[in-house]
Amino acid sequence: MALFLHVSDLASHFPSGCNILPVTATVPPVATCNQIVPLPRPALSWRTTLLFAVASGVAVSNIYLAQPLLATLSDDFGISAATVGAVVTLTQVGYGLGLFFLVPLGDLVDRRRLVVTQMVLLVATLAAVGTAASAPILLTALAATGFLAVVTQSLMAFAASLAEPVRRGRVVGVVTSGIVTGILLARTVSGALADLAGWRAVYLCSAALTLLLTLALHRVLPRAAKEPAAAPRLAYGALLRSTLALFAEERVFRIRALFALLIFAAFSTLWSCVALPLSEPPLSLSHTAIGAFGLAGAAGALAAAP
Repeated sequence: MALFLHVSDLASHFPSGCNILPVTATVPPVATCNQIVPLPRPALSWRTTLLFAVASGVAVSNIYLAQPLLATLSDDFGISAATVGAVVTLTQVGYGLGLFFLVPLGDLVDRRRLVVTQMVLLVATLAAVGTAASAPILLTALAATGFLAVVTQSLMAFAASLAEPVRRGRVVGVVTSGIVTGILLARTVSGALADLAGWRAVYLCSAALTLLLTLALHRVLPRAAKEPAAAPRLAYGALLRSTLALFAEERVFRIRALFALLIFAAFSTLWSCVALPLSEPPLSLSHTAIGAFGLAGAAGALAAAP
């Protein structure tokens, strides 16, 4: 049975000028204080969760699309076999810089605007890769693609913030599954599409798909609600410095980061080298066959499952 709270019992707990609303005991009292109080956050639907997962997977896949195409890129742009690995390296370097410089912006600006802006710019860089006429343009556009592909992390954080507490773990798991799927299928799809329509079609199709997802996200993602006055946020520079301070102060964080660095370095070194010998005699494998090697990562995903 609901019990009613009396205004006289609550008046002493709020500053003067606040409007106390009598409500039942099942709902906490609301003190407006002449400010806008955000409405309760709507439940994140499974359809929207799936959109987050697909968008995250497509975004992260863009940093792996070039790996089965190295031999073709080397021939088309006159890049030597010794340096064509820079195609992969610059994309990964761009992603690392994006993690440091772009992801923290989610704590400072409207996440909806941040996600949509990054996705629009990602469409532009993918189109630039697909239409590149020289090696410098190609490498610059690939680095920018990696830099903007960190929208995956912004999508993950946004989905977690929208989910109800009891469903947050499941929502994060679904989005993570989308990311893993994008990583595993990127090389396979890239190789198959390159054999069908050429390597440029890989990036132009990805740009078109990213644009469609951007329009869907722009329509579905909720706008930020006005919040009551709160403590001032850190400035952007201070936020970046706090990230460095965290790395310096937390030993476990440094150890885990080193492990991740070594694992990813081994992974990137393998894929920077494996495409060239597979495409040359005596194997002379097609892009599709080279891309299929990416499915070997599924074994690692299964082995890591609990």
